Amino acid sequence: QVRLVESGGGLVQAGGSLRLSCAASGTIFSFNTMGWYRQAPGKQRELVATITTGGSTTSADSVKGRFTISRDNAKNTVYLRMNSLKPEDTAVYYCIGRRNVRDYWGQGTQVTVSS
Repeated sequence: QVRLVESGGGLVQAGGSLRLSCAASGTIFSFNTMGWYRQAPGKQRELVATITTGGSTTSADSVKGRFTISRDNAKNTVYLRMNSLKPEDTAVYYCIGRRNVRDYWGQGTQVTVSS
């Protein structure tokens, strides 16, 4: 019923930028927290950034100063602006929405940064 659909992934050269979007559909409720995880081949899934309804954010040290998370509460949509991309940012990026204690996940979008 509830779907989170990511978009905006693709192939970009090192130093370039991408903007990921994640739109929720099939729900009338909002997510207390939305965010992004990523998983690179052979590595564990890691938390990239989160944002609450009130606008409080967290981000991984590896992306501070380069990635910016934002959201549109009315649209249940979260964004991730990625600047100064590095090859190590290559991963599948997953959108997450959290309402109370339940998490909802998108299917992921591939981000590939070439050197």
